[in-house]
Amino acid sequence: MAGDIEEREAEQGQRMIEVRVRFWTNDLTGDGAKGRIKPKHAWGSGIVRMKRNESHGIVSGKPIPFNSMMEMPAAIERALIEHGVKVHRSRKMKRYAPSPERIAR
Repeated sequence: MAGDIEEREAEQGQRMIEVRVRFWTNDLTGDGAKGRIKPKHAWGSGIVRMKRNESHGIVSGKPIPFNSMMEMPAAIERALIEHGVKVHRSRKMKRYAPSPERIAR
C-alpha cells in the first residue's frame, strides 16, 4: 500500500490534519446588545473549516455551515471529502467497521 501513495517529509506541527469547528455565540445575552457574549454558551450551530496545511496540500476553503449538532459530523465529513482527505480505519474502528474487501463480497 505504501508504494502507491506519495510520501513526503513533514515538519513538526504540519503532520496532523486540522478541522476547525466554530459555534455561533451571538444574541445569547437577551438584552439585544451587540458585541456581548455569555461565557461558555453557544448555539448548536456554526461552521466547519479545514486549516491550511502545506505538507498535506490543503488550502483553506469555504466554511461549511451546520444548523444542529447532528449535522456537524456530516459537515466535517464534507470538508474532508472536498479537500481529498482519505480517512483510514483506526484499530478501534476495525472492531465494528468492516474492511472494504468484506463489503464487496
